[in-house]
This record gives sequence, structure tokens and C-alpha cells, in this order.
Amino acid sequence: MNKTRRSVIDEIKYNLDEIRDQIEQVRDEEQDAFDNLPEPFQTAAPGEKMETAINAFDDAVSAVDQVAEYLDKAAI
Repeated sequence: MNKTRRSVIDEIKYNLDEIRDQIEQVRDEEQDAFDNLPEPFQTAAPGEKMETAINAFDDAVSAVDQVAEYLDKAAI
């Protein structure tokens, strides 16, 4: 792989880091909102939806990390 393509991969990885940070920020805000719900609401439909979203955000962060790993392998 030449220097130009490695540079493009580095830029993509930088953008992925930014996206990962944004996803984590939204996830953390949703987690805080969930934690501040009264306990009866946490186990009711609104809380369940929030937990589903939090888990999806965790999955999204993992997926971004996996993409970054694939790019590392490609840049060798």
C-alpha cells in the first residue's frame, strides 16, 4: 500500500474516532437519563426502550472499533 492510500486510511480512522466519541456521548446521555428515571419507569416501556437504545449504542461502538481494526489490517 502506498503512502497516499495509507494517508486516506488514517483520515478515515480519525473520522471513525470522532464518530465513536459522538456515539459514546449520546449513549452516556441516554444512560444518565435512564439512571435518573424513577425505578418503576425503568422497568416500564419507556425504560425498556432506553435500555434497548443503550445496548444498540454499545453495539455501534463495537462495530466502529471493528471497522478500525479492519483498516489497520488493510494498511499493513
